[in-house]
Amino acid sequence: MSALYIAGVALCSVLAQWLAWTVKVPAILFLLCVGLLLGPGFGLLDPDALFDDLLFPVVSLAVAVILFEGSLTLHFRELKGIGKVVRNLISVGMIATFIVIGLAGYYVLGLDWRVAAVLGAVLVVTGPTVIAPLLNAMRPTKEVDRVLRWEGIVIDPIGALFAVLVFEAVMLTGQESIFNHTLGALFTTLVVGFSLGVFSGWLITLLIRKEWLPYELHKFTVLAMVLGSFSLSNYLSHESGLLAVTVFGIWLANQDDLEMDSILEFKEDLSLILISMLFIILAARLRMEDILLLGPSVAIFMGLVLFVARPLSIALSTWGSELPLKARLLLSWIAPRGIVAAAVGSVFALSMVKASIPTAEKLVPLIFAVIIVTVVLQSLTAVPITRLLKLQQPEPSTILIIGANHVARAIASGLQEQNISVHLSDPAWENCKMARMDGIPCYYGNPQSEHAERYLPMTDICTVLGLSPNRHYNALGVQYFSHLIKEQNVYSLKSSDVHAKANKDSATFLSRQNLFGDSATFARLSGLIAKGGKVSTTRIAEAFNWQDYLEVNKEAVPLFIIDEAGAVIPFTADMERLPELGEMVIAMQPPKMSVLKEPLAQVIAK
Repeated sequence: MSALYIAGVALCSVLAQWLAWTVKVPAILFLLCVGLLLGPGFGLLDPDALFDDLLFPVVSLAVAVILFEGSLTLHFRELKGIGKVVRNLISVGMIATFIVIGLAGYYVLGLDWRVAAVLGAVLVVTGPTVIAPLLNAMRPTKEVDRVLRWEGIVIDPIGALFAVLVFEAVMLTGQESIFNHTLGALFTTLVVGFSLGVFSGWLITLLIRKEWLPYELHKFTVLAMVLGSFSLSNYLSHESGLLAVTVFGIWLANQDDLEMDSILEFKEDLSLILISMLFIILAARLRMEDILLLGPSVAIFMGLVLFVARPLSIALSTWGSELPLKARLLLSWIAPRGIVAAAVGSVFALSMVKASIPTAEKLVPLIFAVIIVTVVLQSLTAVPITRLLKLQQPEPSTILIIGANHVARAIASGLQEQNISVHLSDPAWENCKMARMDGIPCYYGNPQSEHAERYLPMTDICTVLGLSPNRHYNALGVQYFSHLIKEQNVYSLKSSDVHAKANKDSATFLSRQNLFGDSATFARLSGLIAKGGKVSTTRIAEAFNWQDYLEVNKEAVPLFIIDEAGAVIPFTADMERLPELGEMVIAMQPPKMSVLKEPLAQVIAK
């Protein structure tokens, strides 16, 4: 029966994630609804009875993996470039939020001071999994988008680490009234957590660099090391395990010469599974009487969280900055709490209830109440408020090219010459390096990954072109971006005539494999470039119309039309529109025609 319940939770988590993907909202909304329906709603799921004594270890290990995955994204070099406002948000702003929420919990809700402190520490975390879908819907100005996106990325591990330290401090204080002993115990906890985290990171780094570990064991070894360091740290010093895994992840993230992409991708997938199932289980543990136990004072508490804590944090963090008032107002409103807050807070609550700390049973209902209110309220109002403040970006204008190979780089350079915003993406570092040397922005990795959602300009992408020689990469990109943007704005180039006839690809991919016409393939464009072909631009004029162009450029492969408004229209196999007077045509010219650029075309036209 237990296996049936666990399988049911897994299926429900998949359904919730799919629904979130379909309607383009944070998955936490549907996960929360599923958990509440299965638990307090219909009484179908009782996690305490299902897991019994294993509940705390299972939740703790899952949270350890989630925090480790989050800390893998914290690169110290990136902290230098995130701007003064974001640095203030994860320092001064975070402390201000902690103090306001902690005091509100103590004075308004009457919580034990230890519970109030932990509540304030847990609720400083927002998280990219909640912020990113909101930003994609809002499309705010770049300055607002940058602040919110980077705050979510950086405060995830830093805020969680801060919460762990606060929790350890208050738990030690509660156990022992002697001040010196408390400081000694806290010092021991910090030393054990940091030492084991650093040692685990150093050991994994050594094993990978020396190639003492086969590649196929990298992911499993790192996972085993995370679970082992967490458990050993907790054994040596109570509740120091979360600190150890966070330091472990930060250590690995800042080893510049260490190949971590496969490990990060694996941890993203594992975290998705754990977060989905964990959130349903935690939500199912809520009881209606626990929620009713909070009383009417919770409304005042919510008001302080929404209208005092966040605005104060933004006011302090943006003091002296050049951000306009409208941007500060929008930043003051957008701060949804996410899954990390629920997961970490639930682990702390279990420990505090076991330690018989008064009012500890209110911690989880309060955290979930804040999550529900912030996510639902801000998801519904973010777009209207952004429009009201006139902070929404104009229509997206960036072309994302999947692939940074020589063909993609040549086409991207041709577009950039016409002041078209282009961004490349490639999992091969050599291709990315060459693109960046050519002055073309390039994301190193798979564009459909969670990591890419944080670093690609998702809110500004209007068109996606699959130009990888590997049709599987193109197919994944087409499937992923056809959902995020309009399907008719996603295209793919056939890798070759042979692969174009494959019938095992999806219908969506086959229908979008129409870029640059029937005869255009990656192999053909690559061959033209290898022989000295170039991408050139020609303006269509009355004396040099489209028919004249075709006569002169019989061997060229037309790529794009740029209309007089600057819009880029790719040539496709089923294209009926022809270039009009005044518009420009970008084409891949064979070697003998590579000198035919706009000035010469104008001469011919005269």
